Amino acid sequence: MTRSVFRFLQRQPEMPELYGDHHMLRLARYTDYRAWYKLRSESRQFLQPWEPTWRHDELTEASFRARVTRHTQEFSSGLAVPLLLFHRDDMSLLGGLTIGYIRRGAAQSCMVGYWMGEKQAGQGHMFAALRLVVPYIFTGLQLHRIEAACIPDNWKSVRLLEKAGFEREGLLRKYLKINGEWRDHTLYSLLSSDPMDVKAQAPR
Repeated sequence: MTRSVFRFLQRQPEMPELYGDHHMLRLARYTDYRAWYKLRSESRQFLQPWEPTWRHDELTEASFRARVTRHTQEFSSGLAVPLLLFHRDDMSLLGGLTIGYIRRGAAQSCMVGYWMGEKQAGQGHMFAALRLVVPYIFTGLQLHRIEAACIPDNWKSVRLLEKAGFEREGLLRKYLKINGEWRDHTLYSLLSSDPMDVKAQAPR
């Protein structure tokens, strides 16, 4: 059984580091630029069909530093937890997973989005990441509902969400502008009350 662990650095606000036997997720740092640039540039053709249109300066260091600053502010404001995914054996960057659109009050919900490098895809890394993130969302952030949306013909993402126990809820018409086109998305959800394997590894 995979062992998952939460560790929080002694800062205000607390900065999460999520550890499994072979994976780790944490917030991005300026020093991650080289690894991020290499992974994103090598995977560009693989990623672009499923993402918003890349800006002309998408891969520059200045753009990355602005991204890190924005993500840190979003985390500090309680709006999002944008994480990078690393392999613990060599701390190589594998991809990213963002807990976004965090809503409190009556909703107590969030939306998850993710990306994976081309060479790293299809090896179970993102499923392992979800096994770490889902307990953090329900136990650490104390949210009730996780939503995820994917393009219907993105079969890898569909298979991942269904394997993780997410339930299909319906179609979101022309939901996001992806690679220059407004694309339909299928909405999936996972509730804190749902009994499923991806939640089995509670943090300790």
